[in-house]
Amino acid sequence: MTQVAELERARDAVLAEETAAGEAETMIRSLARLRGVGAELATVLVREAYVRGFPNRKALGAYAGLTGTPFASGGTAREQGISKAGNRRLRSSLVELAWLWLRYQPGSALAEWFRNRTGFAGGRMRKVMIVALARKLLVALWRFCRDGVLPEGAVLKAVA
Repeated sequence: MTQVAELERARDAVLAEETAAGEAETMIRSLARLRGVGAELATVLVREAYVRGFPNRKALGAYAGLTGTPFASGGTAREQGISKAGNRRLRSSLVELAWLWLRYQPGSALAEWFRNRTGFAGGRMRKVMIVALARKLLVALWRFCRDGVLPEGAVLKAVA
């Protein structure tokens, strides 16, 4: 338990010392205020994606490898699964965040969307839909950092 406390103190010290990256630190702190989003996940999101200045949500999703892969043959054109061509660390962190979001933000519009789409389905369907939720979360939290638009129904942590 003391090792964890030491690591958390070291992490907090590093965050405090990085004054040169003021905008990134502001984004990290604002993301960490959301229930279900900790300092580690907020840091990964900001450092790996949000500071890169993407022009739109499609470019952001493509960077994370969470956009569909087109398939076109003859007269057939359809979307396949995600491309996985993007940032692997960011993508896996987003899937983890999506599960946490369902647990800690059950009243949000995104969690409601997930429940409506999956219903009582299990197994593969839930795994496919959690990746879709991860992409939606990536974009919603990007808008929160960039424009200050809180995702609909999202709850902030109580101030201690």
